[in-house]
Amino acid sequence: MSVAPQEEMLDDATNSVGVVRTQYATLFESPTPLTLQGGATLSPVTVAYETYGQLNEKKDNAVFICHALTGDAHAAGLHGNEGEKPGWWDGFIGPGKGIDTNQYFVICANVLGGCQGTTGPGTINPATGERFCESFPFLTVGDIVTVHSELVRHLGIERLLAVVGGSLGGMQVLDWSVRFPDQVLGSVVLASAPKLAAQGIAFNAVGRRAITADPGFEGGRYYNSEGPRYGLALARMVAHITYLSEDSIELKFGRRLQDSDRFAFDMQKETEFQIESYLHYQGKRFVQRFDANSYLYLTRAMDYFDLSDGHESLAAAFQDVQSRFLVASYDTDWLFPTSQSCELVSALLEVGKHVSYVELKCPFGHDSFLIDLGPLTDLVGPFLQQTQLANSVSQLNNSAGGGI
Repeated sequence: MSVAPQEEMLDDATNSVGVVRTQYATLFESPTPLTLQGGATLSPVTVAYETYGQLNEKKDNAVFICHALTGDAHAAGLHGNEGEKPGWWDGFIGPGKGIDTNQYFVICANVLGGCQGTTGPGTINPATGERFCESFPFLTVGDIVTVHSELVRHLGIERLLAVVGGSLGGMQVLDWSVRFPDQVLGSVVLASAPKLAAQGIAFNAVGRRAITADPGFEGGRYYNSEGPRYGLALARMVAHITYLSEDSIELKFGRRLQDSDRFAFDMQKETEFQIESYLHYQGKRFVQRFDANSYLYLTRAMDYFDLSDGHESLAAAFQDVQSRFLVASYDTDWLFPTSQSCELVSALLEVGKHVSYVELKCPFGHDSFLIDLGPLTDLVGPFLQQTQLANSVSQLNNSAGGGI
């Protein structure tokens, strides 16, 4: 659900996409605004996105990356700034990597409601000249996907070879395959589910409460002050615990003390254990890069998501899907457990869809899909190749059929 701590990510600078830049597209301009699932409209919508690799002549090698809750469009490469970290999935996207930019044209865009370039609560409302803040319309995972689907058309691409995402990104992949079946040939769903379980909703509720109870929240209109920095940091600390596994926390921190080999017996000492120091560090870093209002909106979108909504069953939701699926779960992920991926796979099989599934063994919990990239490379690379081959065969058959 998070963007992995950069220091925990694989960083193979020798196979990087190099220096990249974030681009911007303006969509849903008047008189054709975006109509959100809640009924509100929004116009225009700015989308921040990055691309890596080259779009081929047939425009059939495009892969769209859907980022997780706190991610952004900068998935790979560098922006050329001194001392910067590479993109959040740099170990997985690049020449010769899991998503090989020598073969594929990769697109990653910041989500609607985000705070890294795409229209969100912190954006200036053109109708008022002030930031949207709490007046930003309620959004859903479906609204996020609708915007990204339009971005793909804006780029002149009729059909994506694949849509790839983990956690909230995986929810987007599922929604995309169901609501825009003609646009997706392959769907890669990692550490995700067709809906968030009660436990996940509960953790999101705690995070939102921490933000809104902070005196700095000011009803969401805090942009001229320091904002709800303590509440946002606390929300991140709570959420970060859900991204880890019990084994990974024990292995990395255990009960080790931060600055001493003995207890201080001092209630004023804020961080005694290493795990305390780590969580405080994660909270502090998060406040520096993320907007509290975006956190409120996006966690609500996760809570509301239920792929079976509007269908008789989950299987019925997949009835018209044309995509092939690769579904992967992790044995230590307790936020999106394997049982939810199995439910997803069973529904796909019930309506005769092509799906490959694997439970990967990894000690890193929910964030495994951002950290343990070797097994993911072994899965996704061949899946993309097979999807491309299947598409070529289908096109040949259609061509032969058309000639008879």
